[in-house]
Amino acid sequence: MKIYADRFPTAARQLLTDLLVVAWVYVAIRGALWLHDLVQKLAVPGQKLEGAGSGLADNLADAGGKVGRVPLVGDELTAPFQRAADAARSLADAGRDQQHLVDQLALALAVAVLIFPLGVVLLGWLPLRIRWMRRASSAARLAAVPAGRDLLALRALATQPLGRLTRIAPDVAEAWRRGDDRTVDALAALELRQLGLRGGDR
Repeated sequence: MKIYADRFPTAARQLLTDLLVVAWVYVAIRGALWLHDLVQKLAVPGQKLEGAGSGLADNLADAGGKVGRVPLVGDELTAPFQRAADAARSLADAGRDQQHLVDQLALALAVAVLIFPLGVVLLGWLPLRIRWMRRASSAARLAAVPAGRDLLALRALATQPLGRLTRIAPDVAEAWRRGDDRTVDALAALELRQLGLRGGDR
């Protein structure tokens, strides 16, 4: 794993990780939307029931109104039509309730599907990304001043693998202690590359 990290620059790894996170979030959102649309199809029977109930209630009410105009017995003949229209309206209300329930279920399932992938991003990747940005920003400011490069060189001596340090100089610690400019610059550049930044030359 360390050999792979040496051959794959930090900046490239960071970019690849960012792209993977974007793809992860995109797939999660697309999946949640797909599930939402799939569940929404369960509302079709409710829509048909609402339409049929409303249409039947309107027709029965219209028929009752016409029958009500019949002399003497009109009022008595209207009552059954009114009851039937009320029953049809109840069917329409049941259809609307079913659609509302399906809407709530579709939203709840979509949110449930998004909780885990977005939680991984917000609680796992994002804090690490922010910490890296802060470290990189601090290192870039240190690299701009001579004393800062000395600190970066010291950090490299303390944290970098021995193989990398010995490639700079056989006795790199002694060279740093003498204040050798090339060694200090090389150590500072090594630390900057570890953060995905270019070392540059002083």
